[in-house]
Amino acid sequence: MRTRTKLLAAGVLTAGAATLAYASLIERNRFTLRRYDVPVLAPDAEPLRVLQISDLHMMPDQRRKQDWTAGLAALDPDLVLLTGDNMAHPGSLPGVLRALQPLLTTAPGAFVFGSNDYQGPILKNPFTYFNPNRVYRQGVHLPVEDLRDVLAAHGWVDLNNARSVLKAGGRTVQLVGVDDPHIERDDYAAVAGDADRVADVHIGLTHSPEPRVLDPMSDDGFELIVAGHTHGGQVRMPGVGALVTNCGLDRRRARGLHRYGASWLHVSAGLGTSPYAPVRFACPPEATLLTLVPRS
Repeated sequence: MRTRTKLLAAGVLTAGAATLAYASLIERNRFTLRRYDVPVLAPDAEPLRVLQISDLHMMPDQRRKQDWTAGLAALDPDLVLLTGDNMAHPGSLPGVLRALQPLLTTAPGAFVFGSNDYQGPILKNPFTYFNPNRVYRQGVHLPVEDLRDVLAAHGWVDLNNARSVLKAGGRTVQLVGVDDPHIERDDYAAVAGDADRVADVHIGLTHSPEPRVLDPMSDDGFELIVAGHTHGGQVRMPGVGALVTNCGLDRRRARGLHRYGASWLHVSAGLGTSPYAPVRFACPPEATLLTLVPRS
């Protein structure tokens, strides 16, 4: 009996070690492009290709992630939306810009920031994510203003608590965004208001998909809202999905395209992880090509 127990324990430990190795060495680097059609345009309108990039959590030496992200320029998107948490280290900025440079020079874009654009991550017990009342702590300050300056210098629109209109793919796109609700930098009230019906499409941006932001965006008539932050749960269980979203959004919508009120909501699982939790399971890193098509 004792021998069988030892063998069972050894098997469990071996399986656990193999799963951890897969999650940290293989799946974490299995970058994936997801594609969705989003029916938000007027009848007979030509499709509009929108690329969303989120949660790079870039470290200076992550050349594979930089190269893969840079290669997304080959998709020839009409518009690029960057939804925050780009950096994970004070020396991350050159790597972020290396990843984004081909897109910065070829496509119009817009961005909002996440908490890990302002300050870096810290080592923490992963089980604290199940405690909605935990005290949120951040690490070293990051070069967020340098990142903002470079993105803006290339003509990308800063949507941190702002509204704007731009041209993309020959269409007029109205945009609204908030700074990161996860660290209470959002101020949607300052930019709230009905969507301009003259625009061809209306898109909202937020890093963390908090209902207090999503609800008024949807009520104001923004047909598509994009967010990141959740990492899709980062660790998903077969038949269960995400165990936690790290925000007020329900687990069912931790990643992917879903209806949200009168709007479509896309939550990206993102391309990175915290350097202190470098694992993904059943949730590979991703960017998303959202093809806006006519409403049926």
